[in-house]
Amino acid sequence: MKNPIKFKMNMRNFSNVSRLFLLTFISLVVVSCHNRNPRNNKSLTGWSSKDKENAGFTADSEYKGQEAPPGMVLIEGGAFTMGQVQDDVMFDWNTTPVKQQVRSFYLDEAEVTNSEYLFYLEWMEKVFPPNDPSYKNIYQSAVPDTLVWRDVLGFNELLTENYLRHPSYADYPVVGVSWLQATQYCKWRSDRVNEKILMDNGVLNSIYEMDSLNIKGRNNFNTDTYLTNPDLLFQGDSTIYNYDRSGELKQVKIADGVLAPKFRLPTEVEWEYAAKAIVENREYNDIRGRKKYAWDGKYTRNKNNKYQGDQLANFKQGKGDYSGVPGWSNDGADITIQVKSYNPNAFGLYDMSGNVAEWVADVYRPIIDNDANDFNYFRGNIFTKKYIDAEGKVVIVDDASVEYDTLDNGKLIPKTIPGSVKYIPVTKRDAYMRNNYEKAYNVDARDGDLASTKSYAKDEDELDTKPRMYNSPVKPREIGESGLIKQQYDEEVRTTLISNETRVYKGGSWKDRAYWLDPAHRRYLPQYMATNFIGFRCATDRLGSMTYKRRKPTTTKIRY
Repeated sequence: MKNPIKFKMNMRNFSNVSRLFLLTFISLVVVSCHNRNPRNNKSLTGWSSKDKENAGFTADSEYKGQEAPPGMVLIEGGAFTMGQVQDDVMFDWNTTPVKQQVRSFYLDEAEVTNSEYLFYLEWMEKVFPPNDPSYKNIYQSAVPDTLVWRDVLGFNELLTENYLRHPSYADYPVVGVSWLQATQYCKWRSDRVNEKILMDNGVLNSIYEMDSLNIKGRNNFNTDTYLTNPDLLFQGDSTIYNYDRSGELKQVKIADGVLAPKFRLPTEVEWEYAAKAIVENREYNDIRGRKKYAWDGKYTRNKNNKYQGDQLANFKQGKGDYSGVPGWSNDGADITIQVKSYNPNAFGLYDMSGNVAEWVADVYRPIIDNDANDFNYFRGNIFTKKYIDAEGKVVIVDDASVEYDTLDNGKLIPKTIPGSVKYIPVTKRDAYMRNNYEKAYNVDARDGDLASTKSYAKDEDELDTKPRMYNSPVKPREIGESGLIKQQYDEEVRTTLISNETRVYKGGSWKDRAYWLDPAHRRYLPQYMATNFIGFRCATDRLGSMTYKRRKPTTTKIRY
């Protein structure tokens, strides 16, 4: 080393240069990361959130994600085998395996109880008092059939009088509810949940505490009506809203992400997927549909030392044996039992096997073939649209314009209740040149409609009567002088009960043997009928990501 002083100076200069380079590189990385952050970046038009707000447009607000509705749990979607791969001992080929993809959704932890349904009845009685001739059929259409407990050779009159309303059965699942009644409850629940959300957020006043407001008939909160035009609620009464300092009404819209999606019955594929809960065991056999019950294992008795031998669900154990031997291996109930009496499945759902069977949304067909839609399968779609009058206004059902359906059992049920938006089926003009649907009524698509019969080449207008694939009973609908349907029976020879008004119910009940506890099994009943062993629970859609766990974007390292 000839000149050590000069060498030290060169090293010092090199160190300064390297530091400068390092600082420059870090700055570029920070700027790059800042620009990649969608919250800091400008929109596709170059307008930032601040620019929009200054110009009088709605600024982008941070959406924190959808919260689970009260009493519900998230069911993360995925692929599974619907149906059963095990031996079909009934040989009816009713549950043949079909691979399905299910979207994420929310489902009630347990069945709707008597206490919850009574709140619904109390609300209906207050808003649509049965002593008012305009509403007498509305309230009555929601009341469960308590006579389902009667048996010509059994003494169950005590249950007929007490099961629905006595506090001893408050936390028991409601029964005697038809598919139509369960569907109406889901619609009512949607409005009550969103009504509470708006009151909690200060948008709506506490309308039930306002002396100047009479909540009756059309004057009730409806989500669709509110989203269509807030002035249509309560006939334009502005006292129901809170206003800001400038005196302007802040209307909550779908884009705000505040209101909850509509509640509904789960579809058959959703219910079965949630009941099987293969999330707890991802072995090949379970994914292929070999899971037998809602719990892990192929037996109905508990294996734990403390509760060894006890039943894992409420079901009929044998002829004349609904509860087991007293004091040992007792399932705790002779009929239904309090919800959440047994351990939940891997999704956190209670009584998906046993207690009561449950209505699902689907119209029944004997088989779901391999050519069916493999993404969120559902049979029962009737596509509708809002009814617009000649003046271009959305029609709201008035107290005097309620329309009723007469069911086959002679009971009346309102098509829509006062205060709600009137919907009508879409027309062929609406579906013109579409490649995903051609008409409104798709309940019998590819299995019972004109295209699936021998008359497929004909036009519907050319036929005097529409061809029927299923020879189900046709109830005469002759109205008598009293305005009620005459009690008549179909005298033709019929070979099946399958029709477009027949709905699926899933799961075993307190009245069923262990065979029916398998979530893959499916049964059906006309949608207007009710029993003492069928209940229901509600579902609603998951918006956005499939799960609470948000995936972080992967970054690719660039090598120079």
